[in-house]
Amino acid sequence: QGSELSGWAMGRWTYEGIDLNHNFADLNTALWDAEDNDLVPHEFPNHYIPIPEYYTFANATVAPETRAVIDWMQRYPFVLSANLHGGELVVTYPFDMTRTYWKAQELTPTADDGVFRWLATVYATSNLAMASEERRLCHYDDFTRFGNIINGANWHTVPGSMNDFSYLHTNCFEITVELSCDKFPHASELPAEWENNRESLLLYMEQVHRGIKGVVRDRDTEQGIANAVISVDGINHDVRT
Repeated sequence: QGSELSGWAMGRWTYEGIDLNHNFADLNTALWDAEDNDLVPHEFPNHYIPIPEYYTFANATVAPETRAVIDWMQRYPFVLSANLHGGELVVTYPFDMTRTYWKAQELTPTADDGVFRWLATVYATSNLAMASEERRLCHYDDFTRFGNIINGANWHTVPGSMNDFSYLHTNCFEITVELSCDKFPHASELPAEWENNRESLLLYMEQVHRGIKGVVRDRDTEQGIANAVISVDGINHDVRT
């Protein structure tokens, strides 16, 4: 195809014609509707939001790849993740979907906005291409003005993203890394792309050691307690052991 000359949608859809980037269950709308009606968290959860019934039907437009990833996420209690894209040099963080449904762009932060901004910044500031003072713009967006990070919804809305689903359905905090201007780099360029991202990937993984961690135990038996809900004052998003 020739590096940057191919279209952004090339290779985007599955054989069945499903865009995996928009294929996860939209849990955002249910949460925001409940918030607007003052139902959170007493009548509607602020975390571990259940998947809506319509999404589980056999005839739902859900790719087998998406179902497999959701099953994987439910089996393993991941806490940190990143998905890797190409075509830009920027790190985006949730929410990816605008709260005002008719807006294409809108700043839509999560209850953990500070943590997400930190995670995105860790990757962006250690990525050699993003941090270079001599870097060119990939296209027309100048993300250097924002430290090469942006709230996903403030760039363009993505309903049904994996990042939003991970945050609302599991304990996992996930970001998107647009790691190269070039969606289809030539083989000869791959070593340089690896060098640009190697330290960023390692530093990002190390962030699992930040914050509070440990085991919630029964005081009498000292046995670990599964599904204990951890709440932090001022953050309307709980996590579970």
